[in-house]
Amino acid sequence: MSAMAGKTDKTTNKQGPTAINKKAYMNFTLLDRFEAGLELLGSEVKSLRVATADLTGSYARVHDDECWLVGAKIAQYPQAGCQQHDPDRKRKLLLHKAQIRRLKNKLEQRGFTLVPVRIYFNNKGLAKVELALATGKRKYDKRRAITEREQKRDVSRSMKKYK
Repeated sequence: MSAMAGKTDKTTNKQGPTAINKKAYMNFTLLDRFEAGLELLGSEVKSLRVATADLTGSYARVHDDECWLVGAKIAQYPQAGCQQHDPDRKRKLLLHKAQIRRLKNKLEQRGFTLVPVRIYFNNKGLAKVELALATGKRKYDKRRAITEREQKRDVSRSMKKYK
């Protein structure tokens, strides 16, 4: 019998996140999470696969019943030649109409922001963005989170000594 060649299992093609917005965890309280597709150019996909994206300072907006990712920087792909993309351009997010309506209603309320948490490739190889509906943290909330983290670290260190 001959073995079948050329057939790959896409479910085993797991790749970690290409970009993580670490500042979002510190500056915001993340309430609800959504997964959205990204409308990208070819050179942007290649650049994301090399993990050259930056989400710090980026956010998502709902405008004319469409959701847009603003402020995300995807570096230019050097091998693309003359067909380069603009690293700072707005990118359309692919969501269902019902999800966009729900997000629009939440964003009209005071204090809510739509923050991208990470960009990754799913099992099918499609670029996805994890968005979080968030509220901003106050300075005292940030300090409290830092002290709790330090206390947990100290406890784990002391427990490790006695094991």
